[in-house]
Amino acid sequence: MVRNAATVLILDERPDLQVLMLKRNARSIFVGDMWVFPGGAVDTDDGTAEADAVVAGRTDAECSAELGIDVGGIAYWVAVLRETFEEAGVLIARHGADGEIIDFSEPAIAERFVAHRDVVNTTESAFVNVIASEELALDGAGVHYVANWVTPLGPPRRYDTRFFVTAMPSGQVPLHDNDEAVHHEWVRAADALAASEAGEMVMMTPTLSMLQRLATFSSLDEALSSAAAADTTVDEQIRIRFNVEGHGRIAYPADADYGESSPDTENGMLRWPAGPVAG
Repeated sequence: MVRNAATVLILDERPDLQVLMLKRNARSIFVGDMWVFPGGAVDTDDGTAEADAVVAGRTDAECSAELGIDVGGIAYWVAVLRETFEEAGVLIARHGADGEIIDFSEPAIAERFVAHRDVVNTTESAFVNVIASEELALDGAGVHYVANWVTPLGPPRRYDTRFFVTAMPSGQVPLHDNDEAVHHEWVRAADALAASEAGEMVMMTPTLSMLQRLATFSSLDEALSSAAAADTTVDEQIRIRFNVEGHGRIAYPADADYGESSPDTENGMLRWPAGPVAG
């Protein structure tokens, strides 16, 4: 069975463009000990009317149209923001009263949301209740859909994963949950790719493809603007080169050998036009 999932590239300028990555627990059934972006499976509670009501800036109809499904698209936005809070302690939400992104700089607020995070990590359906009780709205408008990958046959669990991109909110500091994720790191895309090639950071093909595209951007604004403006007319169907390992195995439509590569080994789509910087 293939489960629906969502994951997000959280970007920040530190001072150059970097992305937040998590190292999975080696005991994890899926992608154990690998480097990933925050994310996970879409749960039933992510697609309720109550969940829909706490998302600002997007409707279910708009989200579903972007994803190419009939209904329920907004559940992917809820899922990825829930997983980001659970795994990395980052909450991409705004105050309902003034529209300002929530800030954890005040110790009392930070402590309250640490407690909320503990509850969310142990209680199904708690996330939406936390958002509503704090009179917040998930920042749906600031989270952009950029890719879709389906896990190939073979792993014990298979996922149809939607990839998103967003900006790291100011006034917050990521912290891995020390359960599903045992380490977190801000990293430049080019550095992560080099570490992968050297065997220092193990990643799946979809993660590598997103880093390759991120490496073409020189700023946060450039990366987000490209993601926000993308639509189905720019979709790139990813193929895999035969008998090639590492990130060199990914073939894009502009590559000379694209027609000779396999469209069936892994199924990937990228909707994120590249920037002007060489990857």
